Amino acid sequence: MLLALDQEGRELPASRLAAEAGVSAATASAHLGKLVAGDLLRVETRGRFRLYRLSGPLVGTLLETMQSLAPPQPIRSLRQSTRAEALREARTCYDHLAGRLGVALLSGMLDGGFLEGDDGRDPEYRLTDRGLTFLAGFGVELSPRRPAVRWCVDWTEQRHHLAGGLGRGLLDRLLQLEWLRRTPISRAVEVTPRGARGLHETFGIRL
Repeated sequence: MLLALDQEGRELPASRLAAEAGVSAATASAHLGKLVAGDLLRVETRGRFRLYRLSGPLVGTLLETMQSLAPPQPIRSLRQSTRAEALREARTCYDHLAGRLGVALLSGMLDGGFLEGDDGRDPEYRLTDRGLTFLAGFGVELSPRRPAVRWCVDWTEQRHHLAGGLGRGLLDRLLQLEWLRRTPISRAVEVTPRGARGLHETFGIRL
């Protein structure tokens, strides 16, 4: 149920979350009550619906970390295989990009001189002056209320992807440019033909 909500702003009713988890409505309700009490979820009543969402980006980071430690889920159908591959290619991790695209974006920022730092076990990435100039020209807005550069260990690629204000700003801008589009059901995002060209020309990314 948490994974079904692991996208900033996604809100779902208990019935949909029960279906995602494959459990009864009563079981889902009991678990949702515990998740709200534990401050992992927030719930809002709108008319006759109670809509649930993640309580914040730290929960998304927690989920990504837990998935990096968990054994792989067995694939038992073509639908599961297709969905798993889409998530591995490009997905959101709450409010930033993950998967192959998220990892490639971090590498592209390093190769382009927009970030500096090593890609080791416990790195510290920093925006360079060139990076700040690039972001301003590219139209990326950084929130002054959060750290600009953070990272997560990507659970499918076992490498780092960008989080923090930079990760959020880049995702927002790529969606605005229509280089990416969200999918209606899962956390997977699709790279548009325009996006494939733009990502290659701007960051040297080929997916």
